Amino acid sequence: MSTATSPESKTSNDPLRLIDVDYVQFYVGNAKQSAYFYAQAFGFEIEQVSDLTTGVRESATYLLTQGNIRFLLTTGLTSDHEAQQEIQLYGDGIKDIAFTVDDSVAAYEQALKNGAESAYEPIECSDELGTVVRSAIKSFGRVRHTFISRTGKYSLDNVKNRGQQFLPDFKVLDDLAINQYNRDNPTGLFYVDHCVGNVQMGKMDHWVGWYEEVLGFKLFKHFDDKDISTEYSALMSKVMDSGRELIKIPINEPAKGKFKSQIEEYLDWHNGTPGIQHLALLTKDEINTVGQLRRRGVDFLRIPDAYYDSVWDRVGEIKEDTELVKDLRLLVDRDDKGYLLQIFTKPLQDRPTLFFEIICRRGSESFGKGNFKALFESLEIEQRNRGNL
Repeated sequence: MSTATSPESKTSNDPLRLIDVDYVQFYVGNAKQSAYFYAQAFGFEIEQVSDLTTGVRESATYLLTQGNIRFLLTTGLTSDHEAQQEIQLYGDGIKDIAFTVDDSVAAYEQALKNGAESAYEPIECSDELGTVVRSAIKSFGRVRHTFISRTGKYSLDNVKNRGQQFLPDFKVLDDLAINQYNRDNPTGLFYVDHCVGNVQMGKMDHWVGWYEEVLGFKLFKHFDDKDISTEYSALMSKVMDSGRELIKIPINEPAKGKFKSQIEEYLDWHNGTPGIQHLALLTKDEINTVGQLRRRGVDFLRIPDAYYDSVWDRVGEIKEDTELVKDLRLLVDRDDKGYLLQIFTKPLQDRPTLFFEIICRRGSESFGKGNFKALFESLEIEQRNRGNL
C-alpha cells in the first residue's frame, strides 16, 4: 500500500482532504418509526424524506438533523435491497460514515491507489439545483465510507441552513409537530465527536494501519488491557484521528479475560461481523442535555454511588454542580488539557449492538480513561442481565 498524506499536511489540493462528516447512515427495519424514535428520544428534527412519494421505488430514507449532525435512516422496500439483507444479518445499525470532499471521483481514486476496496463506483446526480457525486470504499466489516462532493444549492453550507434539499430525490417535509416541539425544547446535541468500531481479536492493528495508509489518519491514543479491564473482561483500543477536529474513530478488539467482553458480545450478536458499536454526540451543556434526554425516556447505564465517593479527589473542581452530576449519573474525567463529562445509553434496540455516548468536553481531548473501570463494570451488569457475560 502507498501512504496517504498525514492530516497535518493535507491541503486543499489533496483529494483526501475531508471537509466534514456529511452524514451518518443507519440501516433500519422501519425508517419511519425509527425517525420518530430518534426525534422523540434525542431531539432530532425529521427534516426530509426520500421514498415512494419522491419517485424512489427501492428504499425509504429520512434525513434527521440537529446542530451539525445529519442522520440518514434507510429501509429497503424490496427483499433484495442491501439494507434489508443486512437487517437480517445484523439488525439495525450504522452502515456509513460519509465525508464531504472537494471531488468525490478524485478522493475515490486516491483511496483505491492507497489500498482501499471499492464499495461502489462514482455516481453523479444532477438537476436544476446542482450536482452531487458519491462514491464509497469498504472499511471494517459492514462499514463503508462515502465520499460526497456537492455543487450549486446542494453545497453543504447551503444544506446546513435547513430547508434546502439535501440530495436529489429528497423533499423537505411539511413542518411536523415533533419538530416544533424539539425546537421549543432543544436537547443541545450538535456534533459527532467520535464513532467506535469493534473488530475481532488480533485485527485492531490491521485496521489502524488501514486508516493510516488509505485515509491518512494518525494514531491519537492507545489503551491496552491494563487500561480497560475489570475482574472479568478486558479489551484494547486505538484511537484514529482524521485531523482538522473532524472525527475520531477508536478501534476496539477483545482481550483475554475470565468471561466475554462487551466486544465479544457485540460480535456474537452482530453475526460475527465488525461494525460500529457506538456513536458519541457532543453537547456544550451535559447537565441540560442529559436532563432533557432522561425526561424524554432515554435509558442510560447505571453508575453506582461508590463511583462518586472518590471521583472528585481524582478530577478536582469542575464548573458543574457536583450534586447534579451525581443525580444524573454522569461520569467525569480529567487530562492535562481539561475535563470531560460523559454518559452512555443502554442499547438502542433489542440486539445489544448499538448505543450512544453523550459527551461534553471542557478542554479534555481524552475519552474518559479514568472512567473505564466504572463504565465496564456497569456494562458487565447489563451483559449479565442479558445472559451474555
